[in-house]
Amino acid sequence: MKRISFFLAVTLLAAPELLRAQDAAVEEHLNKLTAQIQDLVDAKDAQNKRIEELAKELRALQDQQGKPNTSYASQEDLKQLADKLQEIDRKRQEDNDLILKRIEGLGKALGSSARPAVAPRPATPPADAATSTPSDKGYEYVIQSGDTLSVVVKAYAEKNIKVTVDQIVAANPGLNPKRLRVGQKVFIPAPQQ
Repeated sequence: MKRISFFLAVTLLAAPELLRAQDAAVEEHLNKLTAQIQDLVDAKDAQNKRIEELAKELRALQDQQGKPNTSYASQEDLKQLADKLQEIDRKRQEDNDLILKRIEGLGKALGSSARPAVAPRPATPPADAATSTPSDKGYEYVIQSGDTLSVVVKAYAEKNIKVTVDQIVAANPGLNPKRLRVGQKVFIPAPQQ
């Protein structure tokens, strides 16, 4: 019995040490579990925030998709464009007919002229000539083979348009009367009245 008592006494003395060791292991295990639970809670919060952001983006995309896109033309826009194109085409055809009538008239006038290549053609002056003459009225002449400014002045005089070589040179800055080129356009100022 002494042995049993001794064993019981040792066990009772050792039990608190064993319980403390077990408590420390349990406490450590509980701390690990608490840390893991906290990590899971943090991950869940982060995931919830991301889900909220994605939901907001999805709503924004749905709102944007519901709005009409201004880069596309409506049927009404296309119809208006077609009408305007038809109007432009009609005006172009009218201009073409007018030009053809004027060319026919010039052809008839040139046919009766002694020097048909020099018949004056009404036109607006070139940009540089507009600054040299007080009025924008005059004629545009295209230099032909063998033309000189004297020949051009004489041809215009036959059409009762009195202009001098000096007036032509003054109306065309940079024009060299000695170096006229075939096809070169020269502005002939209208006579001053």
